[in-house]
Amino acid sequence: MADSPGKRKTAKNRKSLATRAVHAGEPRKRYADSITTPIIQTSTFTFANTKAIEDYTKKGKMRYEYARYGNPTATIAEARLADLEGAQDCVVFSSGMSAITTTILSLVQSGDHIVITDDSYKKTLEFCKSYLKQFAIECTIIPFGDYHILEKAIKKNTRFIFSESPTNPYLNIFDLVKIKKIADRHNVLTLIDSTFATPYNQRPIEFGMDIVLQSCTKYLAGHNDILAGAVLGRKELIDKIRDLHKSMGGTIDPHCCYLLLRGLKTFPLRVKYQNESALKIAQWLETHPKIKKVYYPFLKSHPHYDVATNQMTGGGGVVSFDIKGSLNTAKKFLDALKLCFIGPSLGGVETLITHPALVSYYDYTRKQRYTLGITDTLFRLAVGIEDTEDIITDLENALK
Repeated sequence: MADSPGKRKTAKNRKSLATRAVHAGEPRKRYADSITTPIIQTSTFTFANTKAIEDYTKKGKMRYEYARYGNPTATIAEARLADLEGAQDCVVFSSGMSAITTTILSLVQSGDHIVITDDSYKKTLEFCKSYLKQFAIECTIIPFGDYHILEKAIKKNTRFIFSESPTNPYLNIFDLVKIKKIADRHNVLTLIDSTFATPYNQRPIEFGMDIVLQSCTKYLAGHNDILAGAVLGRKELIDKIRDLHKSMGGTIDPHCCYLLLRGLKTFPLRVKYQNESALKIAQWLETHPKIKKVYYPFLKSHPHYDVATNQMTGGGGVVSFDIKGSLNTAKKFLDALKLCFIGPSLGGVETLITHPALVSYYDYTRKQRYTLGITDTLFRLAVGIEDTEDIITDLENALK
């Protein structure tokens, strides 16, 4: 099992993840002796004189010029995220999808090939299947978990392997040890969207992954009030992504960075509680007579339980489950909920539940949905920080 983030130290007695979530990346002496990170709300930074210009342009002295190229509040957010993930560098974006698309485009060129798993986020798959064709970039989508097919799909022009772990909505777990060996044999990069895990539960870079992507909108900010994304990894790779980021313009604003930093201070506490709460709810659901199937990585019934418990600290705050009945049954269940909000996101303090067939895959036929495993009675519960028993009571009353 992965080292507990609350206890993990290095030989130099590095502080715990919980402490670093509050302090990492920030100087002790702050503007106006403020305890919180200032919001540098400006689009433009001025030069005192021509020497300051030349120090910046010719000598590479660190400073800011224009907000699309960087902002002090964003710099602190990037440094803290990199520290928590164990990465050399980080660049933040205005959304998780901006982070994903910019990263992909920065790593490929016309004639390249990529491999992506079929359990990846719907919009990520759409981007790879449709938009990359315009640039003559080939994309092979392979079944999640079939490492033999994955390795066979790699070509001489393959640039990288992309997957999520855990995935949405079935919370499948990518074996990072296996994929590292495959990638090394073929000299390709590995990109892992680790949003559902967060650096509390899983740090893919420790397993040799090249790039980690996070939708900071979810657990890292944690309050359902901002959009943000981050890409983390080795400096030379992040430099390439940052260069394209400056041109693509998916810039996060300083107030969002402030809210992200605020959320990061409590994210270990929240995720620890959500891990515990989600596991209790998953165990309760598994015993309920009206539940057909429960999907949660830390349940022994999950197909990737062994992998999950070896490379993750906790199972995360999302539980997916199939109820017995029809689409009409599913609608009645949703409409009967009083505490859980019906909404498509996850990772915030409020518990959200979504019905993929009605929300994410509303434009698919029933046959198309079922081919992907999206049944009429499948739900995804994103557990918040409410009392666990209150959430269970709400689910139980709705199931009646």
